[in-house]
Amino acid sequence: MSRPRRRGRDIHGVLLLDKSLGLSSNDALQKVKRLYNANRAGHTGALDPLATGMLPLCLGEATKFSRFLLDSDKRYRVIARMGQRTDTSDAEGSIICEREMAFTQQQLDDALDSFRGETQQIPSMYSALKYEGKKLYEYARQGIEVPRESRSITVYELKFIRWEGFEVELEIHCSKGTYIRTIVDDLGEKLGCGAHVTYLRRLQVATYPSERMVTMEQLHELIAQAEEQGIEPRLLLDPLLLPMDSACEDFPEVNLLPVVAGYVKQGQPVQASGAPVSGMVRITEGEERKFIGVGEIDDDGRIAPRRLVVEYTD
Repeated sequence: MSRPRRRGRDIHGVLLLDKSLGLSSNDALQKVKRLYNANRAGHTGALDPLATGMLPLCLGEATKFSRFLLDSDKRYRVIARMGQRTDTSDAEGSIICEREMAFTQQQLDDALDSFRGETQQIPSMYSALKYEGKKLYEYARQGIEVPRESRSITVYELKFIRWEGFEVELEIHCSKGTYIRTIVDDLGEKLGCGAHVTYLRRLQVATYPSERMVTMEQLHELIAQAEEQGIEPRLLLDPLLLPMDSACEDFPEVNLLPVVAGYVKQGQPVQASGAPVSGMVRITEGEERKFIGVGEIDDDGRIAPRRLVVEYTD
């Protein structure tokens, strides 16, 4: 019995969407998938509807490498409303406590300093983490609180931007798994007044350049422009895509001769001169350095394939 043909076209790459306020990450993904008529698409870690900014969307074979972006560092700009604590730690929740602001700039600086470096964080009940197969926010919406283990996170940089009235604005560069709303909620408790997020923008994921971000409105404008010119929309949309291996560009590259790459494509580990002694590697083939997948150095020092690109026609 033949396998059903996928709907949509074979298009491979990463789009840096500048997600708008109020749009869920999944809705954004489905809209972009339709605009590109892609047969496969996936995102690299959800942004709350309240949040805006960089949402890398992977199309086609790039979806195989999206998990490496889940593990990457992120950078955010956040505004905290001091003096009010909400049940969700953001502006979408209900105010559960309102207290007077009585801290000084020095106390604020000292509190911020306690979040820098490696610390332990207890995830919010309104996160998408799972407990016994169910997402935490599903329990929270039913008024149920479940046990959560603290997790190690790293805040590489925490910049104080401004403090005006009830608002404190910060820029945070952090490791994977860091919940900004939890940092803000914890900051409010350290200062004795409570706080919640009123504005959150993701500025960067991994090393992706912010200037390559495009909005949904810009995508629609390009489609309208293509219709006016009587050309296929893909001719204007496809150049916006970054290469699929950009999701793992931090991995050392190992370039293989075509004959050796052939064994990798069959799932076999291979020896390669100049390969690292451990860790993940980005595998390319031949003089064209065509990306064929991601491998890992095994105990014998060989490159074992982990995620491979299915052969496709550009």
